[in-house]
Amino acid sequence: MVADEISEPLLNQSAQETAQETPAPAVETELNPKTTKVEFSGVPGALGITIGLPILIYVLYYALDAVPGTKVFDLCALEGYLAWFFGLVGLFYIVPGSVVEGTVLRDGTRLKYKMNGLTSFLIVLAVLVARVFITRGELPELAFVADHLLGLITSSIGFSFLLAFFVYFKSFGNSKTILAHGGNTGKPIFDWFIGRELNPRIGMFDIKFFCELRPGLFLWAIINFAEAHLQYRKFGYVSDSMILVTIFQFIYIIDSAVVEAKNLTMIDITTDGFGFMLAFGDLALVPFTYTLQARYLATNPVHLGWLGVAGIVALKVIGYYIFRSSNSEKDAFRNGDPSVAHLKYIKTKSGSKLLISGWWGVARHINYFGDWLMGLSWCLPTGFNTPITYFYFLYFVILLIHRESRDDIKCSNKYGDDWKEYKRLVRWKIVPFVY
Repeated sequence: MVADEISEPLLNQSAQETAQETPAPAVETELNPKTTKVEFSGVPGALGITIGLPILIYVLYYALDAVPGTKVFDLCALEGYLAWFFGLVGLFYIVPGSVVEGTVLRDGTRLKYKMNGLTSFLIVLAVLVARVFITRGELPELAFVADHLLGLITSSIGFSFLLAFFVYFKSFGNSKTILAHGGNTGKPIFDWFIGRELNPRIGMFDIKFFCELRPGLFLWAIINFAEAHLQYRKFGYVSDSMILVTIFQFIYIIDSAVVEAKNLTMIDITTDGFGFMLAFGDLALVPFTYTLQARYLATNPVHLGWLGVAGIVALKVIGYYIFRSSNSEKDAFRNGDPSVAHLKYIKTKSGSKLLISGWWGVARHINYFGDWLMGLSWCLPTGFNTPITYFYFLYFVILLIHRESRDDIKCSNKYGDDWKEYKRLVRWKIVPFVY
């Protein structure tokens, strides 16, 4: 389950098509055309999501066993969150890393990105391991995270609002700033929500790219460790279910850090502006809703036994195999690898090739199906006493169905009758024989 691959706009396009779609300076007659089509029903939808999602996080927090005595507004938690965020910013600057160029922008330029996310995360993990020995397993830092989780939630939400305002007002500072196609409506509330500037930066520090992976995703791992530590403090052991959840999600997080450079092809990076929607999603929604399984298990241990562990691991492996092998097949096709020369495809009028055999002949987004199975394997270790721990799976289903519908509209507009023929040949959208 790799973030860059679930965000790709067209999963079976060829390498030739990718090259044809690379923006060139001559394509755009205007640097920042006015946005005419809006998502989420415009301002009403933006306001609804801006108000609703923070409330949802608090509802999910209180739906599980809240830690007694915790504060909604917690100065210590705020100090801890700011230390975490800006500590990672400091690591960005001081840790060596390769420099990679992004996609060609509308003005013909390419931005440079410093890739040191994996090294930064390994440093954080090394410090944590060192603290295990120094504190003889007490780990007050992890205890702090578990005991001040509500305050950390409030801090991250507040920080998301402030960051969204900062990048919005910053977008007016330079007439040469490239704005997102979807965030230049002239309506302040919507543009602030969806993101007005495409790549808000301070020097080489790219705010959007940094937030996409590091503060929220790494904090997700830390919260899981903190909840496992809380379970140990409370019961004197770490359950097999907690071990599975922690390992499964850690694999996802470390994998995302390993392929950090691939995030440059994500639609979030190449197309979407950076506003409240992405800031909140990256900094608050991910770390405080994707950890619901570990939070539940910390105070409600579930003992799976060897048979339960084997069944869930098998589901995870099957999902990962479908996800990884289908994406590998797609990449091989794009690169003209002889190993996939036998695959059938249709050639569109634009010269693009759409796969109609192999994994991509089974379903148009077969890798999403693998994603769903892996997401389910994260939730099943919590048992069936509460639906709250299945929030991630349900959210992910909605997210990928919405993403599939966006892809369908885009491809229908681009390929016309060829896309209709493609859908006739590849009937299923995500789940074979079901959907």
